[in-house]
Amino acid sequence: MSNPHIHTYEKAGVNVSKIRSIQKNIGKMITKSYSFQKIGKVILGFDHYSGLISIGNNVLALHTDGVGTKVLVAQKMKCFDTIGIDCIAMNVNDIICTGAQPFAFVDYIGLKKVNDELVKKIMKGLITGAKAARIAIVGGETSVVPELLADETEDIFDLSGTAVGITQNNRLILGNKIKIGDIILGLESSGLHSNGYTLARKVLSKYCLDDIPEFITNPIGEELLIPTRIYVQPIMELIKDRKITIHGLAHITGGSFTKLKRLNNRVRYNLSDLFPPHGIFKQIQKDGKIDLKEMYRTFNMGIGLCIILPETNVDKTISIIEKYNIKVRQIGQVDSKGNGNVIGKIENNNYIFS
Repeated sequence: MSNPHIHTYEKAGVNVSKIRSIQKNIGKMITKSYSFQKIGKVILGFDHYSGLISIGNNVLALHTDGVGTKVLVAQKMKCFDTIGIDCIAMNVNDIICTGAQPFAFVDYIGLKKVNDELVKKIMKGLITGAKAARIAIVGGETSVVPELLADETEDIFDLSGTAVGITQNNRLILGNKIKIGDIILGLESSGLHSNGYTLARKVLSKYCLDDIPEFITNPIGEELLIPTRIYVQPIMELIKDRKITIHGLAHITGGSFTKLKRLNNRVRYNLSDLFPPHGIFKQIQKDGKIDLKEMYRTFNMGIGLCIILPETNVDKTISIIEKYNIKVRQIGQVDSKGNGNVIGKIENNNYIFS
């Protein structure tokens, strides 16, 4: 009999299956708009990391994302100068997964009321993130919508943005070249990044923001606000190196390692040597009584990005990634034909994540 006190993402209010169903329906609807455009051609509009439009030999990549309920932590902490880093990261880390280089960004800030100091602090983080991603913030929208942001907190806000990237048709990385024998490398995350916060906040709500629970070394509020790592520079160096072949790139966000399926659903991904999870994940698991499979289907568990590539390219790729002070190692292999299923070995047990 299941334990009713065990937390899951769905019990916290996020039904991933329903969200995917909604996204699939949206994907079907938006395809009707592809014929409206008169410049370029849509070559990918749904079910990958970016929308792609081919214009001659070039391809534009577009992606929109926000920070989710991590903004609620920022509001409780009254710390607003890093949340913009997360917004940049969530967009550019998806753009690079198609092989495109992000170069421009526009933001959207929704406010309860006019608040110049709040906007300045949010913009500080956006600019810090833009510098790390080597992109320009070329505009955006600040909207005052008190009826939509009905909480009594004056500093309540919402934050999202859109990034644009560029590559060439023959430089796209879409996962279609992934084959049996390819190696899967994992790049370390900085922590929770910007996903799973609905569940994380629910589980950790018993603590005060300045508490330091058993498995972490920072106050819980600070730990939850650690910015999402931006992977643009090392990945761009790899892509530009003509001696390195990359078959797939996966940003590990909501849905965690099930993201690998969107790259290629004709193979099986065997994750046999995952990183030991950071303390924040151990804390969430213990306090929420969450089983391992649910943890690895919800959180990044210490891995923010996966690279799938031929074994001959592994050593050079690792040496380039490590130059950027990012821990990286082989976490698995594409080991057989399949339907995009992901198998993870954790504590000597095999789990199917997708």
